[in-house]
Amino acid sequence: MTRQSPPPRIEIVPETAPFTSEQRDWLNGFFAGLVALDNPVTPLTAEQGAAVMQGVGDGDDGEAPWHDQTMPMADRMKLAEGRPLRRRMMAAMAQQDCGQCGYNCSDYSDAIASRSEARLNLCVPGGKETARMLKTLYEELDKTPAPAAAPSAGAAVDTAPAKPAGEPGRSRDNPVEAVFLSRQLLNKQASEKETWHIEFDLSGPGLDYVVGDSFGIFARNDLGLVDQIIAMLGVSHTTDINGKPLRDVLLEDVSLSPAPDKLFELMSFVTGGALREKATALARGEDPDGDAANLDVMATLQKFASVRPHPEAFIEALEPLQPRLYSISSSHNATPGRLSLTVDTVRYVIGKRKRLGVASTFLAERIKPGDRLKVYVQKAHGFGLPADPAVPIIMIGPGTGIAPFRAFLHDRQATEAPGRNWLFFGHQRSDCDFFYADELNAMKSSGLLTRLSLAWSRDTGEKFYVQDRMRQVGREVWSWLAEGAHVYVCGDAKRMAKDVERALVDITSEFGVRSPDEAVAFVADLKKKGRYQQDVY
Repeated sequence: MTRQSPPPRIEIVPETAPFTSEQRDWLNGFFAGLVALDNPVTPLTAEQGAAVMQGVGDGDDGEAPWHDQTMPMADRMKLAEGRPLRRRMMAAMAQQDCGQCGYNCSDYSDAIASRSEARLNLCVPGGKETARMLKTLYEELDKTPAPAAAPSAGAAVDTAPAKPAGEPGRSRDNPVEAVFLSRQLLNKQASEKETWHIEFDLSGPGLDYVVGDSFGIFARNDLGLVDQIIAMLGVSHTTDINGKPLRDVLLEDVSLSPAPDKLFELMSFVTGGALREKATALARGEDPDGDAANLDVMATLQKFASVRPHPEAFIEALEPLQPRLYSISSSHNATPGRLSLTVDTVRYVIGKRKRLGVASTFLAERIKPGDRLKVYVQKAHGFGLPADPAVPIIMIGPGTGIAPFRAFLHDRQATEAPGRNWLFFGHQRSDCDFFYADELNAMKSSGLLTRLSLAWSRDTGEKFYVQDRMRQVGREVWSWLAEGAHVYVCGDAKRMAKDVERALVDITSEFGVRSPDEAVAFVADLKKKGRYQQDVY
């Protein structure tokens, strides 16, 4: 009798993968059945194994009640208590699904939890609050076996991409060069705002986009601020930092606002006494002098003026300069090879010092026509025109929130879409803040823009906003909804978007003859069906 040896055990999934022994045995058997056993078998890495089983068996129901941009961090984390780590990481995000990190909120948290993304500081709208919470949560992940050590939320100067860069111009990790063409001021004299229509040439890289997408800009810091920081450090602007002059590093590579925790840690290491205590407290997220919210890098150097850290250590303590995303206000179908943005310039004063928005002032004054800059297109997450061009749309976009809706209108015009279009636009004053007035009035005259409803908050003694205008024409809004219209909102997340949704609920209750709870459920159902979409920030 010939004794047959049992077939060799095929170990495809490594023991370091985050599975139970039963899961690993099942996966080994499953993958063994998919391959010819005579061929070499390449074991999965821990990251690949985690990706295969992401979310399997972790008991999560997939719901995200914390996915609300207006909800405070503490409330979001409370709602996520008891959920798997990846879901608690999602609750720590800013909940805007803005794409600045290169993901949506859920995908970014899943990538961190599966260890395929090592950077914890990519959530630009979440800022330090999100980075701190992710660092805390990552410590739980770090207790499990992993092929690499846990990163620090502040270890940011090394910006090597943790995932494949992909197609050129389609992600922050693989930008292309575009040409800056022009800027035109949209406000008229007496306006309190400074808003620009910005044009780019994309014909060189051949980059296209669809309406609803966003445009990523790699801006540069203000030279005046950079030179002030160099003076505070007491060194030459040509000081070498890993083969690059200090001035260039400060201009192009690192963020100068807000001050990261690692900078406070550095200050605590190189000083003593009361200053050290303050720096240590700031690094822990405390606010010993009540000024923590106003401390950018320059203000931190001024606060600890007696301390002059070594320039290389100083740079290592700073965060990378993140790209900024803007809603695209043009249509590739209407103007192929060109792209436009609608940008509010950010300037404000704290104490005696003027602060500047990095990207907005870069576009408004520092870049010149013909200059090249690094850019990319960020694909929209659930924000775009209906697949059926005959579907009517209601667009609510005060201020620069008009950007994607200008794009929608130009696209529908270029493609001869038959659907009706209704725009709600508002700003401070009708005589100086009516963006694209000639365009919009022409679209209304031609019939492309079926309705144009305007709201001005400073024209009279009583402030009047887009949500107030919606209520005034609530019966017509409900009629459009009843006929299948899609609703789009773009602009401020904390106030405007919330007020607009409340107005829509009230309109549904009054003219749709529903109870308040039924009206809330109706609007929630619009969101689930993709008929209520938001691009808010």
